[in-house]
Amino acid sequence: MKKIQVYIVLLALLMGCSSLKTSYDYDKQTDFTKYKTYGYTEEALKLPIQEINRNRLIAAIDREMTARGLSKSENPDVLIDLIGKTQQKRDATATTTGTGYYSPWRYSYGVGFTTTQINVNEYVEGTLFINMVDKQSDKLVWQGRGTKVLNEKANPDKREKNINDAVAAIFKHYPKRL
Repeated sequence: MKKIQVYIVLLALLMGCSSLKTSYDYDKQTDFTKYKTYGYTEEALKLPIQEINRNRLIAAIDREMTARGLSKSENPDVLIDLIGKTQQKRDATATTTGTGYYSPWRYSYGVGFTTTQINVNEYVEGTLFINMVDKQSDKLVWQGRGTKVLNEKANPDKREKNINDAVAAIFKHYPKRL
């Protein structure tokens, strides 16, 4: 069950309605200009998510890799791996309303009435990791991450747009080719 929750992020993360937070890291010693071809790990191609959304995700990554001058190959220079994580979160907001009695004098008393309403919001935040691994050295050379609140109720058009936008935002941090 836990494994299914972890991979739900690839379906739901990219359907969220809140803003995407991205971050990245890469090996500064790596010459990214030497990479001409890419492929996917078996795990990335068999992620246990809805096939339509997996295909959307792979297509979005393909567009970004092509835009960076790499082409898909059966014998790639780098492998793309995908990892998803989810985290249940909760926030609370307290609102106090009413009237009270206040006196600036030391020995005063009064009657007042206040109420406090607490609203609790539970949500799931998901993170998608896109890892690029040098096939020859089996070393991670680049990782892009995107995190956002999940929205599983998005319609198909919104899902596709969110997936494309999220992948583009993550790849925005890919090292530039010289």
